Formats: sequence, structure tokens, C-alpha cells
Amino acid sequence: MIQIGGELTVDERNLLSVAYKNVVGTRRASWRIISSIEQKEESKGSEKHVGTIRDYRQKIETELEKVCQDVLNVLDDSLIPKAESGESKVFYHKMKGDYHRYLAEFASGEKRKVAATAAHEAYKAATDVAQTELTPTHPIRLGLALNFSVFYYEILNSPDRACHLAKQAFDDAIAELDSLSEESYRDSTLIMQLLRDNLTLWTSSDGAEAETAEAAPPKEEKAAEAETKSAEPTEEQPPAPTAS
Repeated sequence: MIQIGGELTVDERNLLSVAYKNVVGTRRASWRIISSIEQKEESKGSEKHVGTIRDYRQKIETELEKVCQDVLNVLDDSLIPKAESGESKVFYHKMKGDYHRYLAEFASGEKRKVAATAAHEAYKAATDVAQTELTPTHPIRLGLALNFSVFYYEILNSPDRACHLAKQAFDDAIAELDSLSEESYRDSTLIMQLLRDNLTLWTSSDGAEAETAEAAPPKEEKAAEAETKSAEPTEEQPPAPTAS
């Protein structure tokens, strides 16, 4: 586990976020693919194939759990206690919610319940700070609303709450769009579009068949490019750090 001496700069914060997101992102994608194949093989009754696939899925889960726990330890031991600005506090609590959510994606039983509860608490802590210290159009506040709503939809199976949160964040940002700075305009409007895309997906009759983009970055740094993901709500990605 990495050791951090003081509060990170914006560049350092985003480098850390991108690095961990890349590590966990490939494994989350692999887990989804393997789980889908496992279900198909089970439906065929292919016991030999299922056993091999299950072993590989469990290997991915072990790796995911280790990476997520590493991130959470860094957040709890170093980053959150040393965060001073409202922006940093929101960023790190949101990040904590994200990684507990990733654990909940593949966990079951009591472990899933614990991860989901921890994710909700972290997202709520981030939201409490965001609502008092960040404007409704701030990219980090919008990214928080985006991921928190995905948590409600995917982990808590609560589409009503997911839609309410996403719509509220979108409407609040629209109301203050005229005051949006040129610096964050592109990123804020991109995340607003992703909020709207999810609302469309979640309220459509064939939402489960739709495709969504995975992308949206908080500004602070250069925006990451959107990538297409199948049958999955849009989720905010960390920004790619600018070149020095």
C-alpha cells in the first residue's frame, strides 16, 4: 500500500485516481464478461466449463477485493483525514463510495450488505459537503450525483431514488448554467448529458437492452474520452491529468 505524507495537489490526486481506476476498471470489465459466460454455460448444463469459468471469476474477485481494499485503506488512513478543501473532501468521499460500490458489485450475502452500507454512507458524506461547498454546476458535485444515482439503481435496486437524484442534480445545474465558468463548461455539460442519458435509459421500457456511454470526467484536468459499454448505466470516470 502506498504511503502519503500530506494533502495531495490536484494533479497528484487525479493521477492516483486514474491509476487505481485503470487497475480496477479492467478487472470489473473482465468480471462482467466472465459472469455472463458463466451464466450461459450454466444454462447449457456444461458443468466442466462452468467449473473452470467459476475458478477464473473467483480469481478476478480476489484481485478486485485486494485493489479496492488498498484504495479504501489509503483513503481512510491518509487522504480523507488530511483533506482540507471542500472539493477534496467531496472527491475523496465520493471515491470511497465508488470503491465500496465496486466491492458490492460482486459480493453476496452479508459482505454485499456491508459494502453497500459503507458505499451509501460515503456518498452521503460527500453529498452533505457538496451541497454546502460546491455549486450545482461543479463537475465534482455532478460526478458525485451521477455515481450515487448509479449506486441506487444497480446496487440498491431503487430506480425511483436513482431517477430522483439524477433529475434533481440535472435540474439544479440547469438553473445555474448561465453562471458556469468557461473553464468547467465542457466537463459540467458532459456530465449533465450523462445524467440525462441515464434518466432516459432508466425510464425507457427497453432500458435493459440499451447501450450507454461510460465516461464523464470532473474538470480539474483534461477530460477523458467516452467509451461505449453495453447494458450498463453511465458512470463517471476520473479525469486524465494534463501533461506537464
